Amino acid sequence: MYIEIDFEVFKALTAMRETEQTTHNDILRRMLNLSPPTHPTVPRPDVTGRSFIAEGVEFPHGTEFRMRHKGRWFTARVSDGALVCDGKGYASVSKPACEITRTSVNGWKHWECRLPGHADWQSIDTLRHRACLAEASA
Repeated sequence: MYIEIDFEVFKALTAMRETEQTTHNDILRRMLNLSPPTHPTVPRPDVTGRSFIAEGVEFPHGTEFRMRHKGRWFTARVSDGALVCDGKGYASVSKPACEITRTSVNGWKHWECRLPGHADWQSIDTLRHRACLAEASA
């Protein structure tokens, strides 16, 4: 949900930010004496870079990835056309998964993603199957 505000209000709220991480919502909550939100806010989409495309599935710049291995979460993010994990860019979803697990695995079965502007995580394998179905019906 987006709420419209005029430019003067936007300017005033922006001037009240202590850091780049402080959101306009943070400022309004503080002004209204509201406690911090009980649920995390959804990050705003970052559309300044290129998408990462794998097997016909497009993951927009800023898409977050996560996978669990041996009780630990590992993360990656789409940045300028690559899947970046631990500072390295990859052209596939399986290569970083193989490096994490130290064995040959199908990354499509391990990673989940959260698209920019969305709150929910979803299996990337499900997205691949949807893309295949859409292509077949076209």
